[in-house]
Amino acid sequence: MTKSNLPAPDSAPAELLAALRSLIGEARQQVLRQVDVVQVQTYWQIGRHIVEFEQGGEKRAAYGQRLLPQLGLALSQEFGKGFDATNLRHMRGFYLAFPICDALRRELSWTHYRLLLRVDTSDARQWYMQEAAAQNWSTRVLERQIGSLYYERLLSSQDKAALLAQTRQVQDADTHQPRDFVRDPVMLEFLGLPDTGRLLESSLEQALMGKLQQFLLELGKGFAFVARQQRISTETQDFYIDLVFYNYLLKCFVLIDLKTGHLTHQDIGQMDMYVRLYDDLRRSEGDNPTVGILLCGSKDQSVVRYSVLHESEQLFASKYRLVLPSEDELRAELERDQQALEAQAHKTRTKHND
Repeated sequence: MTKSNLPAPDSAPAELLAALRSLIGEARQQVLRQVDVVQVQTYWQIGRHIVEFEQGGEKRAAYGQRLLPQLGLALSQEFGKGFDATNLRHMRGFYLAFPICDALRRELSWTHYRLLLRVDTSDARQWYMQEAAAQNWSTRVLERQIGSLYYERLLSSQDKAALLAQTRQVQDADTHQPRDFVRDPVMLEFLGLPDTGRLLESSLEQALMGKLQQFLLELGKGFAFVARQQRISTETQDFYIDLVFYNYLLKCFVLIDLKTGHLTHQDIGQMDMYVRLYDDLRRSEGDNPTVGILLCGSKDQSVVRYSVLHESEQLFASKYRLVLPSEDELRAELERDQQALEAQAHKTRTKHND
């Protein structure tokens, strides 16, 4: 049977199809819940071991601030970047915030607990944990509730019923489907699966980033490729930078982030944060300030922004204009690649329909 002669999907027996979909969906959920439970318990145990080691006397305490970087270097080399110093710090804080393992809620993922670590008081943290588990809050709903001080507002509210009803509306409006663990970077890192970054990208972004990476390397102006979808972390959040280069002529890192929609002030602020974080976490003595390039891939407004922050001496500013591609060059390359990709996609769809 050729592909064109295959039966249409809607010709399958509806009752049987519904039953099989339910069975497969529930099986995936069971696998995900089991991995969540194992991941949370493992991270709690890691945190416990670190804290108990630190409390093991003056000799162990002497490690001080060196302990987590040393552990992170050794573990991340063997098990991946999910066990670097930043994440070990989260695990240590996790154990300190939730010292009784049996009190943890099995319904919650590690991402839930990472969000709960932002809550300052123990009472509020416990309440959010119980509510998130009981109400089946997604991580998006939990983050929204913590950010809006829901617990504090509930305590002080004179109309708790109305506030609870509002919360149910927020939860009902959240159409977030159960996440596919194959696309969850935190889960990928725990499982040690390769090519995390590629799985995070949409097909258009992936194709554009691949062409842009090749374009910059072919410029021959000192670009050395460092990473794709590189993670940088704050105390409570992970961020992923589309492309990272080091330019040995400028002696600085160059960060590139692509937005396939319109550029917003939030995007610019995020790149500002990326540059500052990168300077704090990755920049070495002798490196010049990190450069951020923000690209907007929308058809009618392809915008480029360079961000050279603090310590930007005029000599360096002049030099990077000679080494980095101009805004016009980047805009033209981005538009040309996007048009070519869209034309190829249209050609493929037309051929498939024929």
